[in-house]
Parts: sequence; C-alpha cells; structure tokens
Amino acid sequence: MGAEIIAARSVSAGWLGLPSRPQSIEVFMSFKSCLAPVLAAVLGLGAASTQAAEFRVLVVMSYEEDNPWVREIRQGIDAVLGASSEITYVHMDTKRDPAGGAKKAEEAHAIYQRLQPHGVIAADDDAQRLFVLPYLKERGGVPVMFNGVNAEPGQYGYPAANVSGVLERAHVHESLAFIKQVVPTVETACFLTNNVPAGAALKAQVDREKDGYPLKVRGFHLVASLAEWESMARTLNAGCDTLFVDSLEGILDAASRPMTNREVLSVLRKGYRGPILGGNRYQVEQGAWAAVVKTGQEQGELSGDMLLKAMRGTAVAQLPVTKNVKGQRVINVSAVESHKIALRPVVIRGASLVRQQD
Repeated sequence: MGAEIIAARSVSAGWLGLPSRPQSIEVFMSFKSCLAPVLAAVLGLGAASTQAAEFRVLVVMSYEEDNPWVREIRQGIDAVLGASSEITYVHMDTKRDPAGGAKKAEEAHAIYQRLQPHGVIAADDDAQRLFVLPYLKERGGVPVMFNGVNAEPGQYGYPAANVSGVLERAHVHESLAFIKQVVPTVETACFLTNNVPAGAALKAQVDREKDGYPLKVRGFHLVASLAEWESMARTLNAGCDTLFVDSLEGILDAASRPMTNREVLSVLRKGYRGPILGGNRYQVEQGAWAAVVKTGQEQGELSGDMLLKAMRGTAVAQLPVTKNVKGQRVINVSAVESHKIALRPVVIRGASLVRQQD
C-alpha cells in the first residue's frame, strides 16, 4: 500500500513500567506494524511481513495536551515524522501547574531512559530549562531538537554538541503595521503578557526592535493576576491606541485559579476599548482583532525535519539553530464588525478572515 495510516492511543506512565501516576503520553505506531498481522490472520492471508518504525522519538511538550499552540506544534511534527517514527508525547503542564514542572521533567527522563529513543524534540522554554539542560544536554549522542524557544539560545548554552533547533519569534513589527492598515488612526502600542519566561522573552524582543516599529511603544506589562490588570486598565485605555497580547494562559483570577487564554481575553475585551493584537491564530479566533501570526506547525515541521536528518546521520553541528519566518495575516471579522470598522480591499487581500469562537 502507499501512505501509512497512523493510529494513536493514550497510555499512562505505568504502561511503560513506571509508577502508575497518569501522564499525558501518547504513543504513535504505524498502521502496518500494529494492525497488519491481525488483519492477515482474520482474512486468512497467512503470516504477513511487517516493518517496525525506523525510529523511536520522544517529544516533551512544556504545556498541556489541549493547549492550541501545542496542538499546532504536534501537527507539524506528525506531518514530518509520522511515516518514519513511533512518537511518544509527554506533556509537562507547566502553564496549569508551574510548581509541578520539575517533577514532570523527572518523570519524562524516566520515560526517556526506558524508551531509549533515537531522537528527542523539546517544545518551548520550560522543557529546555527543566528537562533538556539537567538531563540531556551534552549527555550522550542522542540528538535533541528544540522548538518554540523564546529566549536567546545562549541562555541555555545552545547550540550544544547534541542540541539544536528552532527559535520562536513573534511577528511584532508586521502585526503593528497590519493594525495600522486596519485602523489607520492608531499611533501608539502597549504590550501585555503573563509574567512567565515566554513573556519576558517577548519583552526582550520588543526592547531590541522597538525603535524600528511603525507605532510608538508606550509600555510592556508583565502581569501575574487579573488584579494587576485591573489596576492598569484605565491607564492603558488612556495611553495606548492598541494592545498586543501573548502568553496569557496561566494568569490568575480572583480565586488564584490559572485562567485559559480565552478567559483572559474575555476579561481584556471588557476592560480595554481599543483594538487587541495577538501573536497566534487561536488568540485572534478567541477575541483579538488581528495579527500577523506565527504558527506552531512551522515550529514542529522545522524541528522534525532537523531531527530526521540527525537521526539519519547528519551531525548536529551541521544543523544550525534557525527561527520561524512564515507569517499569516488574520482578521477577526466579528471583532472589527462589532466596532463598525470598514475593511478596505487592500487590507483583506491575502488575509485569513475568521469568526470569533465564543
């Protein structure tokens, strides 16, 4: 047959011979290697020759399995490695449970030791800090590719003998230019993110680039709770024509409960009157007005391709650290229509138009 069909099943750490505490782990196996012998027996075709996956790959995700960014990255990884590899996914859930990250990293390392993968992908900054640095960097010859890293690579000592990968960089300049097209009257911008490493890394990016932005930057706010947001809402409305948001997941509500991106955006939309920009497509779908978005699919595809080359013999030193380059213009037509903004043809041309998902 031609292309292989990929089947999936969820398992716990106990299935891999570890303590029975449930994990967000998924093992992917090719349809041929899992089901062909069964079908052959049922259909009376005799013993069919089957071929195991070429590689075993461990993917450690910093965030929860149902996080939209995580789903995008996984789509990119599966598109590149699904035909050649049996992929085990581990989710560290550091947005929902930051304090539990180190324990999840320890459990991920136990899975790594039992699985003995041919290669590893580690997604986003928490997986570098908690998993790759203490357990894998320059420890043996297994290639490790990161993706979704917001910090400068030197912060983690990257590249290393066995580590390379893909940096994540927001399309800030392009997004500010885009909102200027959508709403020509905007002149100033402010930024707001959760007070987490990804937010701090975006602030560092803005500080480096802001002199070249098409709008004047009036401030960058790292907040940990809605109480902090409420204390500055009036100032932002008075001094910022547009608000760029990213990494909102995990901001605490009044009961100290970590909120989802959708929940935080719902609060921001009620308290901020101007146009809101996002860094990712799902943020536009959940309430931001527009953005030139980066995609997790690109992160997954690039890191998956680099790992595949390394597993097939290319030295990691010959695979330089790279970054995302693709950008997609996205407009939330529900938001702009509700504010009676007329979209000119030049703004719509080439853009993806989405309806808000309430």
